[in-house]
Amino acid sequence: MSYNLKKECCKPERFVGGHRLCAGCGAGVAVRGVLRALNDEDKSVSGVATCCLEVSSVLYPFTAWNEGYIHSAFENVAATIAGCEAAYKVKKRKGEIKDNYKFVAFAGDGGTYDIGLQALSGALERGHDMVYVCYDNEAYMNTGLQRSSSTPKFAEVSTAPVGSEIPGKMQHKKDLTEIVVGHGVPYVAQTTFTANFKDLHEKAYKAHYTPGANFLNILAPCPRGWRYPPEDLMLICKLAVDTCVWPLYEVIEGDWKLTYEPKKKLPIEDYIKIQGRFRHLFSMPNGEEMIADLQAHVDKKWERLLKKCK
Repeated sequence: MSYNLKKECCKPERFVGGHRLCAGCGAGVAVRGVLRALNDEDKSVSGVATCCLEVSSVLYPFTAWNEGYIHSAFENVAATIAGCEAAYKVKKRKGEIKDNYKFVAFAGDGGTYDIGLQALSGALERGHDMVYVCYDNEAYMNTGLQRSSSTPKFAEVSTAPVGSEIPGKMQHKKDLTEIVVGHGVPYVAQTTFTANFKDLHEKAYKAHYTPGANFLNILAPCPRGWRYPPEDLMLICKLAVDTCVWPLYEVIEGDWKLTYEPKKKLPIEDYIKIQGRFRHLFSMPNGEEMIADLQAHVDKKWERLLKKCK
């Protein structure tokens, strides 16, 4: 498919400015990119779980959403949007609705990897014609920076503080994208904000216009929780990709495809050293061992991914 960033940015915005998301936050960038990939003639209904995105974009009586919007509880945005899609199909069949609608669920990693996993799994299994988008900022940022199952190993969060007993979170990050692939849905992809947003746009377009229940996992850094300067958002994402911490790939009808392979795979130190949540690894006595642990984990998963894609 062709992609022209200048042309895409001239489209009417479905998610507009004026929200209260932090400077340097990836959530709003993810939403704008996903909704911008819709064709102009299609309308949309977005459901948003309780999260940073929700509390920052709909402060009554103001809203940053230009089209249909539903606030769901933390755990059930997938069920909410699945119900909307089911009702729409009935009304469309009866001739009560003429316009074409697309249905999108948005939630953070807390509402996806953890609390909302059951509702997500059910919607995927039933095959609703919808897109579920996880903007993954790797912790419960909205409620105080608590660890989620998406939080990387050794990252410092409020419920896994660095001290004499533990050096941050003690478990590796759950691979939710692979769990979703296991549901046998038509389209699954990992992406983030790189270069001219081409990867994000193309994957969002495929997710919208592939019939069935589809899933996007978007790495969306959080300046407050990850502790980086707001202007480094794009740099953080680029390093996540070039270190293979966050590989870019898609799975179409069960076929794995790598959509970006770094010319030179960078060491994980390049990625973690500019994030305050990992700062302790460079000063603790056994910090080198912990960094080596993280590197080995990334290398193992990267080699597995290459085998699947080839």
